[in-house]
Amino acid sequence: MPGHTSVELTPLGDTAVMVQLGQTINPETHLKVKKLAIYLDQNPIPGMVEYVPAFTTIAVYYDPLKTSYKKICSILELIVSRSEDLTDPKPRTVEIPVCYAEEFGPDLEFVAKYNGLTPDQVIDIHSSNEYLMYMIGFAPGFPYLGGISKHIATPRRKFPRLSIPAGSVGIAGSQTGVYPISTPGGWQIIGRTPLDLFRPNENPPCLLQVGDLVKFRPICREEYDAWKENAQ
Repeated sequence: MPGHTSVELTPLGDTAVMVQLGQTINPETHLKVKKLAIYLDQNPIPGMVEYVPAFTTIAVYYDPLKTSYKKICSILELIVSRSEDLTDPKPRTVEIPVCYAEEFGPDLEFVAKYNGLTPDQVIDIHSSNEYLMYMIGFAPGFPYLGGISKHIATPRRKFPRLSIPAGSVGIAGSQTGVYPISTPGGWQIIGRTPLDLFRPNENPPCLLQVGDLVKFRPICREEYDAWKENAQ
């Protein structure tokens, strides 16, 4: 159909189809991914087990006892263009409080020096932008957020840490994100939020969802401690 995305489908193992919706990470491709996800929510494909959205793709997993690769592909070829005709979904804006105190941001000084800035300037720039959540990955509820200013973009650490505390806010290249659980990692850590991003006993278990707009709000150490105390 004129003006619609050409469908690129490839097998992913023997029980999934990879739908390629673009080649570069940008808001336009993300919108195609989000619309297809919405369409699949509203119109589940017979035999589909689940789907997993990413930066430029959606992986559609299916039960081979109920359907086939060929049948899934024929349906996807039809619904990709249909999904693009959906009304643009209005994004949800989520504010994340962050304490950028030195003990919570061990790499803040490095990020500042790498970019020829002061730590306060890094904080101002990081907290003044609005970030688009492209996907969840790496760890349960880990948000990959795009839209970081080139003035604070910083490569990953050469040597990852063996353990990064839950709530740590980091920078890796042109992305920023938040560690929802304690895990090893190589992002440059510049602060920490008192919010729990991964809540396994709730539905949905992840505070942030694909397509959300995220805004970081600086808080002092006293606010951080009070927030954690009230959450207990």
